[in-house]
Amino acid sequence: MRLSPLFLVVTALFITALVTANIVAVKLVHIVGFVLPAGIVVFPLSYIIGDILTEVYGYRAARAVIWLGFICNAVVVLFIWIAGLLPSAPDWEGQEAYRRILGYAPRLLIASFSAYLVGEFSNAFVMTRAKLFTRGRWLWSRTIGSTIVGEGLDSLVFISIAFAGTVPGVFPGDMIVTQWVAKVVYEVAATPLTYAVVRFLKEREGVDTYDHQTSFNPLALFR
Repeated sequence: MRLSPLFLVVTALFITALVTANIVAVKLVHIVGFVLPAGIVVFPLSYIIGDILTEVYGYRAARAVIWLGFICNAVVVLFIWIAGLLPSAPDWEGQEAYRRILGYAPRLLIASFSAYLVGEFSNAFVMTRAKLFTRGRWLWSRTIGSTIVGEGLDSLVFISIAFAGTVPGVFPGDMIVTQWVAKVVYEVAATPLTYAVVRFLKEREGVDTYDHQTSFNPLALFR
């Protein structure tokens, strides 16, 4: 796979959206009667960018970027944890706020990492198989369809692990469905932008990958 400058830009944007979403997801927001993680404002971008990566560069490239994003996020979490362990300056009063906001609980970490891997790989798989099935036509059906599957699984795994039994008066199923619908609407609204970026990359890169002989095993990267 040729690591072009544009590919690196798309990869950097994917990882930035992922890490940002995981940091802000600790906050729950109340929007028009619904309770959602604040990551809803940025996390869907990782799926949109993931769709673009898979559509243009193929499943193998997307798989490598997904694992790279996982590793980068783990590194960020590790150093946030280490920084939290360092002794605070005597006149600094932000330690408790730092611990409360950035001190990831093991439950939240497990939820985030599990949901990410399940959702992103499901999204890439559906995107790739649908492209073969449609022979490259109807991009909108692939981006929306893969998001319905990927974001649905992501929301199910994340909310179930992270918030089940922790928010009084809120049934996790409602949070799952609400977050899922919000992310799909986000994807639908971004469809014109997705089309424009995909067209631009295919023309500039001179590539439009079809994964006819590709292994879809997420762990094949490490073999």
